[in-house]
Amino acid sequence: MKTIILCGGLGTRLSEETQIKPKPMVEIGGRPMLWHIMKIYERHGFSDFMLALGYKGEQIKDYFLNYHARLSDLTVHLKDGKVDYSNPTAEDWHVSLVDTGASTMTGGRLLRLRPHLQPHGTFMLTYGDGVSDVDLTALLTFHRAHGRLATVTAVRPSARFGGMHIGDGQVLDFKEKPQSGEGWINGGFFVFEPAVFDYLKDDATVLEQSPLESLAREGQLMAYEHTGYWQCMDTIRDRDALQAAWDSGSAPWKG
Repeated sequence: MKTIILCGGLGTRLSEETQIKPKPMVEIGGRPMLWHIMKIYERHGFSDFMLALGYKGEQIKDYFLNYHARLSDLTVHLKDGKVDYSNPTAEDWHVSLVDTGASTMTGGRLLRLRPHLQPHGTFMLTYGDGVSDVDLTALLTFHRAHGRLATVTAVRPSARFGGMHIGDGQVLDFKEKPQSGEGWINGGFFVFEPAVFDYLKDDATVLEQSPLESLAREGQLMAYEHTGYWQCMDTIRDRDALQAAWDSGSAPWKG
């Protein structure tokens, strides 16, 4: 089964990093965010990836072109340029890298991948800036059981600030950053049927607007409710939180 990862956005809210690299290449624990996301899928048996590239996509291409060499011991025969690889530690992944345009929106990027997905059926899709301990096997089982065209993973992120209930100046209840403080939101980690392409118009199509709104109105969008760990990387603060989780030795998305 194909897994699409949207890797083309500008990442403007993380400009301290994204001025020089695409957002999925921002490192956590010495590895790009993209690598962490792909490892999540690998643990559930999904290793056939298609990366929708855009902003600074050449850096992502370079990373995977040199990936095997970077993780192997090498003997280089300078006379003929032959390279012998030994002790390789690279993952057994199939990675397709497709340029989907510098300014294409999320739905447009998916639409551009349509020729590369045929004649494949059900496929997965997520963003290149979020990690989770979501059970992808259970997600796919849920999707197949309900028979609709689309499934989105719904998450409830921690509120950024503590919540208080106040009455007559008295704090009646205080909760420090409650997990459910901001309600259910789109956490990525989608499962789609090919018919979703009928909801995509052109490069300007934003997946999270008309396509998903129309699918919801028609009863074709289901939510897989994930109450475990989920964290996106929108800001430097988010990046630092992810790094701290990794440094702790018990990053929840590691499995």
